[in-house]
This record gives sequence, structure tokens and C-alpha cells, in this order.
Amino acid sequence: MSQISPSPAPGTIHAAISGPIVMIGFGSIGRGTLPLIDRHFEFDRARAIVVEPDDRDRGMVEQYGFGFLETAVTVDNYRELLTPLLSAGDGQGFCVNLSVDTSSVDIMRLCRELGVLYIDTVVEPWPGFYYDPATDNALRTNHALRSTATDERRRSPGGTTAVSCCGANPGMVSWFVKEALVELVSDLGIEADEPAAGDRAGWAEYMRVAGVKGIHIAERDTQRTRLPKPIDTFWNTWSVDGFISEGLQPAELGWGTHEKWMPENARTFADPTAPGIFLEQPGAETRVRTWCPSHGEQYGFLVTHNEALSIPDFFTVRGDDGEVVFRPTCHYAYHPCNDAVLSFHELFGAAGRWPSEQHVLDEHEIVDGRDELGVLLYGHERNAFWYGSQLTIEEARELAPFQNATGLQVTSAVLAGMVWALENPEAGIVETDDMDHRRCLEIQRPYLGPVAGYYTDWTPLTDRPGLFAEDLDLDDPWQFRNVLVH
Repeated sequence: MSQISPSPAPGTIHAAISGPIVMIGFGSIGRGTLPLIDRHFEFDRARAIVVEPDDRDRGMVEQYGFGFLETAVTVDNYRELLTPLLSAGDGQGFCVNLSVDTSSVDIMRLCRELGVLYIDTVVEPWPGFYYDPATDNALRTNHALRSTATDERRRSPGGTTAVSCCGANPGMVSWFVKEALVELVSDLGIEADEPAAGDRAGWAEYMRVAGVKGIHIAERDTQRTRLPKPIDTFWNTWSVDGFISEGLQPAELGWGTHEKWMPENARTFADPTAPGIFLEQPGAETRVRTWCPSHGEQYGFLVTHNEALSIPDFFTVRGDDGEVVFRPTCHYAYHPCNDAVLSFHELFGAAGRWPSEQHVLDEHEIVDGRDELGVLLYGHERNAFWYGSQLTIEEARELAPFQNATGLQVTSAVLAGMVWALENPEAGIVETDDMDHRRCLEIQRPYLGPVAGYYTDWTPLTDRPGLFAEDLDLDDPWQFRNVLVH
């Protein structure tokens, strides 16, 4: 086990924002991010505003000296609405997009046209993307969403920085992968220099030399409330809209070069550059075996996420002819809080009908528990190495207001991404894999609780009951055939 102490202390002013700040959306992540912006940046409060169609939190926003505009950002009004807000006065503005049902790429493009810095936590579409039954499932994947951002990056390289998908995951976990890989290479006694931050080819070769076959974004949320969840409600520790949306998308994962078997309902993409595959079933009904340090082996949901594609894409080794010669398997393996597990069980049991009430559990309702979120690098000579944050609700309450442990892992990553963008204002469109993981974690670490690494001998073949016949690959424990719960 390895552990890193926090630095620097919360309250440090990291940078100045010379222009307006426009925060789009004020759900649970917006409520947690605003106090961190207030705490860590110098800015003109007269030009700081939240745009949100629901005014229930107007009082909190105004308490911090931000303006509040009660309106929805739509495909018809976003340019007319946002342009004067983003370009008010002198200096360079910053757009913090934490909304749902707004096109991240359209707003990102507008910001870059105006010379305004931009950050979001997900590639979000305009309404209708997630739930259209007439749409081919390939078009409802995160590959389809991510491609809109990567196509924009190719179409308009360089220029004003826009940070795409910078939350806990996607986001922070990409920095954890690099940090874990550096430690693993050292522990294996491999003589190899750490690549520069954006050296994709260098990092990919670094992972290949380390012998890593794949990566689980392995998370266990044990936060719980004193009262039981009522029927016909969906409780979660972060956005209910966001979780249901991604939970009903197809299960999706980066597909590694070591894999020898593919599920019968798996599909590849028409795009030959796609780093992953998807299954013809929802992610929140797809279970995988994984491991987290506090509770050991566990089931997780294979819910689609941007990092399941961006990480294996970043760590792909190509030959002289462009052919892929190494790529790790990568996917989310998420055990949410028990109330969210039960909520999804009820939702699917009701044929996907949305519950009548949706609720994000706040720091006052949660009595105990932690969000243990990290990356499990597996298949190398030490078998598997988990590295990540083990943040408890008690620590979250002490560190920052208006958020539980899950939320703070997200909002502190937004903070780190904002600082990095201000320090690198002409980096163009970037994913978190491209960023300097050391600098970003230096900013974020004070809000993550213990950040630790653990080796484990566990594999997906460990301690299986053996009561029923299973079609397993006994020669390679880390085949997806063994990870997937059939």
C-alpha cells in the first residue's frame, strides 16, 4: 500500500479570472462547485452569474455574490443568451458548464469563438439523444457523443482552451491512471522515464512495457441514510438525471488487444478508429466482477463513460503502418450506494418507467460511508494495483460545503481543471488524459481524503462458488469472459 498526503491546504488562491464567470446549470455539482470557485479564485463578482431554469437555489447563489438568471439554455437561444454574458467587460471569461440537456460541443464552440475558457464534466447532447427508441443503439453510445468533441478538435485545432469531461470520472481517474502507472513501473523495477504530460505515444509505450492488460474504474459507494428509501423514488449521491441517462445507454467499454472472446450481443463500431465496443443491453443491467480495497471483490455495473474510451485511446500503441499493436481494455465497474442500486432495480422492474420522485442525497441526510473511487490496473507481474480516493462523508463535510463525498470528488476535479486551463489558456480542446496529471492532482488532492495504492492477488477467477458450470478462460484470468457476469 502507498499513500500520499494532501497539499496544498484548502483556501489557497490558485489563479485570477479576469473576465466573467458563467456557470450553466446548478444541480448538485453546481452547488458544490460554486463555493470552490469562491474559495480559490480572484474574480469580479459583478460579472459572475449562474444560468439555471429552477430558482430554488437562488438564495444560495446570491449569498455568494453571484447573479442568477432563471432560464433554460436551449438549441434556439444559446448563442443569443450566452454571448453577452460571456463577453461582458474586459478580460478572458470562463464558462463552467454543469448542465444537462445542453450541447457541450455547441457551447464549447461558441466559447472558443469568443476567446472564453470552457470546462464541462461530460459530453452532453441536446434533449432527445438518450431515449429515442427509433435510434440505432450505436448512435446512443458515448463513442457517438465523444466523437462530436474529437471531430470538433480535429476541425478546429489549437486556440482557446476547452477542457472536455473533467469530473471525477471521466476526469480525475485519468490522472489516477498515470499516477498509478508511474508507481507500478517503479515497483516492477522497470527502467523507463516518465513521459511528458501530453506525450500520447510515450505514455502508451510506458503502459505496454509495464504489462498492463486493462483498467477497471473500480468504485464502491457505501454512503447511506438513516431512513429507508420509499417506493417509487430514485435516490442517488449525484445527479439522478445523469445516472439514469447513462444507465440506460448501451454498456460500453474500451476493447483491449489481449481479449480473445467477445459476447454474442457485442457490436463494434463502423468507425475504424473507435477504441471500444458496446453491448446490446443497458449498462445498469450489465454486471462485472471487480475489486476495491475496503470491501474486496464485488459486482459493479458496466455503465458507459467517456473515460472507458478516452483512456484506452490515449494508451494505444500503433505500428509503423498505423495498426493497433497494444491497447488496454477499460471500463467502469461501479457499485453505487445501496439506495441507487435498489432504485435501478425498481426502475427496470417497472419497464424503465421513471419514478415519481428523484432525489440527490445531501451531506445532512447521509449518516456514514465513503466513496472509494480509483483505477484497478491489472494483468501485470504484480497482478493488480488499485489507486484512488477513499473519501468519507465526515471528511467531505469538513472540507467543503453543500456536497457529499461523491460530489466533492467531482467538484474538486472541476476546480483542478479550471486552474489548469487558466495556466494553459491556448491548449485547444483537451481531454483530461492530455493534461498534466501531477499539477491537476496537486490542486485536487486536499479534497480527496486518503489517496492510496493497494496491490491485490484477487482475479475474476478467485473464490467462485463452483456450484454451476461456467464457460471460463482458465489460462488468462483477466479475459473479459471472466470479468463479465453472465
